[in-house]
Amino acid sequence: MTYCLAIKLKQGLVALADTRITAGSSASTKKKISIEQHDRQSYFMMTSGLRSVRDKTMNYFEDLENQTHSYTKLYQVVTTYGEQLKRVAAEDKAALWQSGLTFNLHTIIGGQLTEDTEPKLFLIYPEGNWVELEEDSPHVIIGNSSQGKAILNSIITADTTIKEALKAGLLSFESTRASANNVDYPIDVALYKKDSYFMLEKRYEQQELAYVSQIWEDKLKQLVLDLPDDWIDPRFESQNLMQTVYL
Repeated sequence: MTYCLAIKLKQGLVALADTRITAGSSASTKKKISIEQHDRQSYFMMTSGLRSVRDKTMNYFEDLENQTHSYTKLYQVVTTYGEQLKRVAAEDKAALWQSGLTFNLHTIIGGQLTEDTEPKLFLIYPEGNWVELEEDSPHVIIGNSSQGKAILNSIITADTTIKEALKAGLLSFESTRASANNVDYPIDVALYKKDSYFMLEKRYEQQELAYVSQIWEDKLKQLVLDLPDDWIDPRFESQNLMQTVYL
């Protein structure tokens, strides 16, 4: 499994991806986000799914790299990528199915090209079709998405700052990592400011953010202690109900 998060804001874009790769009982580290920027074109790509499908699709897509330089809007890049994903599906889907494997690759592409009036964020499905994320749904996770969504839903809006969104993204990742042994550090972060045409990228090791993780854990514990208890039914405090039961 994997954890790839992208957030669209009025200020720009935030992307975060873990690096854990699992194959059977073995685990390794591999980068899951790629960045392209030249002239007035800047975008990132993140994937989650079968590694073989990802690698073949990316190779086909990279063969068209010179063509993508001529694009002026990000949806054109997304469409070309989707076409290559459909090509791989036509070649490999049946064989994978016969082997008991599902053709599966979800992709996030975000950035801004010359004629894009604002940063764009797209989710591409395994079938090669795609949707664009708007202000009413400003974030998307591919991979292990069940644990980290609640934090993002509570915090992220289109008006959230890039710095605030990065903090929320880290907490979302930490919540996921605590519940999944196939999501882990290091994490790669990409930040994009609107109309800058430059993607800033950094990798964080676990030890760099250990103190932040500890603060998050301590705050959660304190939050539980600080919650009011006047809503708890007094009957719960009876001797019979509150006593410890040992089996």
